[in-house]
Amino acid sequence: MTRLFREGRTETVRSCTTESCIFIRAMEDPEQTNEDRIALLKKATERHVSGYKEAMTGQGIDRHLFCLYVVSKYLKIESPFLQKVLREPWRLSMSQTPHQQGMKINLVEHPSFLSGGGGFGPVADDGYGVSYIICHENTIMFHISSKVSSHETNSSRFADNIEKAMMDVKDLCEYAKKK
Repeated sequence: MTRLFREGRTETVRSCTTESCIFIRAMEDPEQTNEDRIALLKKATERHVSGYKEAMTGQGIDRHLFCLYVVSKYLKIESPFLQKVLREPWRLSMSQTPHQQGMKINLVEHPSFLSGGGGFGPVADDGYGVSYIICHENTIMFHISSKVSSHETNSSRFADNIEKAMMDVKDLCEYAKKK
């Protein structure tokens, strides 16, 4: 992605979309059928791919907002819009760690090894920092951090919820494959 721009560029892919929220609510709703959930998962993934392509080609929003912020500071312009947008708390900060680190771990020989990647802390006192590595064909490693001083967060509980959600999606995909 960074090769598309001179001297590289980063952009944020926003995975929390209206479509992903609708899908997640359907996963938690016992009234929804698996067919409904599969259709909503497809819509959510299509939206995610679209957002990824936008970010990859410089059409994402985060770097544009950052540039507006830098220019507003340079020109000494107070922007009520930027003040509101940039005050939003970032309770979940995530990023993928380079997968080359995970490929160096032989999980068959050493199943108890921990993630070969690093992590980062939460950016809000009541938030989480989550890094993940997609490595090997069937392995995703997570590093989850939160502040123990916060009564709102619990990294172990968060990890358990990630695992449950991933197993639920796995079961849904296996159901779809049988159809």
